[in-house]
Amino acid sequence: MKRIIMTLAILIALLFALVSLRAQGAPDEEAIKGLVQTAYVDGLMNLGDLEKTRAGFHPDFVLLGLQDGKLTRFPIADWIASAERRKAQGQKPPLVTCKFVQVDVTGNAAAVKLELHREGKHIFTDYLSLYRFADGWKIVGKIYHQHS
Repeated sequence: MKRIIMTLAILIALLFALVSLRAQGAPDEEAIKGLVQTAYVDGLMNLGDLEKTRAGFHPDFVLLGLQDGKLTRFPIADWIASAERRKAQGQKPPLVTCKFVQVDVTGNAAAVKLELHREGKHIFTDYLSLYRFADGWKIVGKIYHQHS
């Protein structure tokens, strides 16, 4: 009987430790979700506040794509310039919404798996890489899959 009680006590202690560790990661996860929503989804995808986009992306960010078996590169400066042109032309794309599938944080590195939807259709699955700098989290890279 003592052994069962001791085992239960150890299991409960481990459970509390795991819950505590999960709670410690939660502020980073929420900060990352907020950054991705504001800088990426609202800013770039929905042509919103591009200053928030500039603040949320590292200047050396690059979007990597796979086209005809070759790797393509799209720097953040080019992506923002394209968004600025579309915004200046008065383009209003259909609203893009996102679903956070996974946010994985280890120390000062994080990865986000994100589903993007437009008009109820799943259009992209993105994999974003982030680092935490002195001034906060920054998106540093992206790969993606475009759904047909």
